[in-house]
Amino acid sequence: MSSSYERMNYITSFGFSIRWRKQFLKKLGKSKENLNIIDLLSGLGENWTFLKSNFPNSNFYALDFSENMVNYSINKAKKVFQNELNIICDNMLENNLESSNFDIISCAYGLKTFNENQLEIFAKEVSRILKPNGKFSFVEVSKPQNKFLLYFYSFYLGKVIPILGKIFLGNPEDYRMLWVYTKQYQNSKKVKEIFEKYNLKVNLDYYFGGCATGISGRKL
Repeated sequence: MSSSYERMNYITSFGFSIRWRKQFLKKLGKSKENLNIIDLLSGLGENWTFLKSNFPNSNFYALDFSENMVNYSINKAKKVFQNELNIICDNMLENNLESSNFDIISCAYGLKTFNENQLEIFAKEVSRILKPNGKFSFVEVSKPQNKFLLYFYSFYLGKVIPILGKIFLGNPEDYRMLWVYTKQYQNSKKVKEIFEKYNLKVNLDYYFGGCATGISGRKL
């Protein structure tokens, strides 16, 4: 999926993936200070333009465990950061990041792939690498509670997107997993409960009637 991931996200979400990115990153605020910022599960770097605009004088890091995603994101890193981005190919659940080193953590559309035990480890690591009062914001595709909206949303994610995957990629299987993961994930309520165990003040955020949810807050 690496080569088409960003393009497919934009097409299949009718641009909402970008709208939700702007909204969840807005919760981190803006600053011209020299901060340390890391984008976790960074994919093709879809958050980077917004982060660079909001924090123009900061030091930027990105972490993803997929070598293909990291390789495809290098061109965007050159364009947005002029090679001043530290891209790390590593597993967040078993990383070597420095403790209490980051002022800002962002993460988009990666939470749904973790089971509950992995989310516990993930939350613990987020707390470990954040500085005191450091901020974080996460967003994830979710199941809306409104039955009318859920019917059309589930049909689109479960049936239409795999067809688009077949048209654009010749293989619908990877994109069929989007609804499988989303059904299992439900929303970010459980994630909020898990993160609150690890010295983090956490808000639960809703986007477009719950079609996306997320968490945001800071380290105490």
